[in-house]
Amino acid sequence: MGISDFSASNSGLWNPIIQIGIIAALLLLANVLKRKVKFVRNSLMPTAVLAGFVLLILRSTGILKVDAAFMEKLTYHALAFGFIALSLRIPEKKSESGAVVGSQSGALIVSTYLVQALVGLAISIGVAYTIKPDFFQASGILLPMAYGQGPGQANNVGTQYEALGMAGGQSFGLSLAASGYLVACVIGVIAMTILSKKGKLRRYKDKEEVSGSVTVDFFQAHDEAPISDSIDRLSIQVGLVAILYFITYLLIWGVVALLEAVAPGLAKTVSSLLWGFNFIVGSVVAMACRGLFKFFRKKKWMTHQYQNDYLLSRISGLAFDLMIVAGIASINIEELSGNWIPFLLMSVAGAIATYVFLWQVCKKLYPGYVYEGFFSMFGMLTGTLSSGVLLLREIDPELKTPASNNLITGSSFGIIFGAPMLLLVSFAASESIPFAPIITIGIAAVYLAVLLLFMFKIGKKRKK
Repeated sequence: MGISDFSASNSGLWNPIIQIGIIAALLLLANVLKRKVKFVRNSLMPTAVLAGFVLLILRSTGILKVDAAFMEKLTYHALAFGFIALSLRIPEKKSESGAVVGSQSGALIVSTYLVQALVGLAISIGVAYTIKPDFFQASGILLPMAYGQGPGQANNVGTQYEALGMAGGQSFGLSLAASGYLVACVIGVIAMTILSKKGKLRRYKDKEEVSGSVTVDFFQAHDEAPISDSIDRLSIQVGLVAILYFITYLLIWGVVALLEAVAPGLAKTVSSLLWGFNFIVGSVVAMACRGLFKFFRKKKWMTHQYQNDYLLSRISGLAFDLMIVAGIASINIEELSGNWIPFLLMSVAGAIATYVFLWQVCKKLYPGYVYEGFFSMFGMLTGTLSSGVLLLREIDPELKTPASNNLITGSSFGIIFGAPMLLLVSFAASESIPFAPIITIGIAAVYLAVLLLFMFKIGKKRKK
């Protein structure tokens, strides 16, 4: 039977359209504010972040009714959709030295996660043993999830921890992610301003941001399906991403079902881990599909390249914009009422630790472009990739240094180096292991030492 009621009273029919319409309107409003209001423009706050904060204020004050449940679902799915689109793109051929720097940058990204985890766990355990005995000790892991990976992952892990007994875990994680954006924009800009006044770097505040010109060669790669095909090229890209996300769902569902039949105890732990990190599984599926397409073309079984990097980048950009707005708008300020002290401690200590650690490492890792390398990483590891690029554009508007490329290649290697972090997320919250959060600190410290050794040892070989 079809839908018989098309009126506004059918909330199931119109609610998604209304919520997405609200997000779209606020994104456009934020874009106008960024262009027309000098204070907002100089703040370097990404447009999606600004839209998210405006929507959060309107929702918290009761001016605008927002469906929080829908926003949470949108945050969850948009994260995976965006990562699948990114992973499906054809990677550029890199030199051996470029791969080495990429691996160093990946190790730097994950080592910063570990520093943030150590700081966060030290605070959460300290709070639990002193002023708030019922505080969830493993909640410190949310700091790297929020600062290092953004609202999507903070939402996923926060939701997992809330199911395990952390009161307001989801809002706690999302609030830390929002705090990270403020750190990236405010602290980053203040630091650059101070260094600029000292004559150590130059800010290009008045330079208009321009996106690269799009030519036919850029839009259509060699051997790509012709633009004259009967199906729209965007439809192909969206179709590929949607199919791979569906395969991701089937894969996770199948693994969990198999484990439930063989090892029910293990399935309970693995299930939340796989569903929470669905975007990682989706990225692996997308990379496998990309490799399969390459094999088919090599065997001449496939005559055209069906991925279009430009459109896939636009799809991921849209997905991440939606994720950021919806994620920030999902924050429930009331749920932070009992957690303000650990929240403020983690926000401040996380910002200081991230700044100090990155500065010390970037001085050695990126000779010749220390400030560009540092501010790009600081922006990304407290906010997202977009805030890292925004800070970088202030001192390298043409992106001439390798810093922007390090963000991308480093993130790719970061997926590999960051795999053990997924285990730490579940291990830290384990109820069956005594003192699991404290043991997690020890494991994180050892892994941090290994990554630092790798970074500097491979750096010496590169210099030679």
